[in-house]
Amino acid sequence: MVVVERRSTRERVLEGALSAFAERGFAATSLDELGSQLGLTKQAILYHFGSKDGLLSAVIEVTAVELVEVFETEVDQQLTGFERIESVVRVTFRLAARRPEVLGLLRQVSRLGDPHTTALAAGLRSLMDRANNFLEHEMAAGRLRRHEPRFLLLSAYSAVIGVATEPEVMRAMGVEPNLRSLAEARSELTSFLRDALVP
Repeated sequence: MVVVERRSTRERVLEGALSAFAERGFAATSLDELGSQLGLTKQAILYHFGSKDGLLSAVIEVTAVELVEVFETEVDQQLTGFERIESVVRVTFRLAARRPEVLGLLRQVSRLGDPHTTALAAGLRSLMDRANNFLEHEMAAGRLRRHEPRFLLLSAYSAVIGVATEPEVMRAMGVEPNLRSLAEARSELTSFLRDALVP
């Protein structure tokens, strides 16, 4: 017998809001439309989250938890030097293909500014601190070229998020966004990072 896991109303709203905010943006998403898509009333959403801002805060929180979990479990923590960076890039692009709304939300939240970007940064702090410490250690060991770790993280983040979540930009450059073009973009980004980082 197959057991079907039934999600709570709160979980359904969070998942629906994640997709809507990532695809349409926070401002363009109305709670009435979101409720209609989910078979709920606006009042039912407000019952669980209080306000549209409260809903976004909850979406940011669960998304940050998911991201930390993905990178802690899927990146090969035993690897050193560039091999581990390559593992991070691979996991990020796999996430972009499997759950594009997660990276799409990051893009949208970065455009909203505070207090939402601060909340997202706080949720990802442990992940960023570990990445920064890893880069410092590997540069000190001579396995990676010396760069400012925080700006290196920012550059890599911007490149990956841009490629993985901006299909309009890809089309404008004559690249049709699909699994094949994502794989090619991953390969190009990996090569770029290798040239920049491997001594």
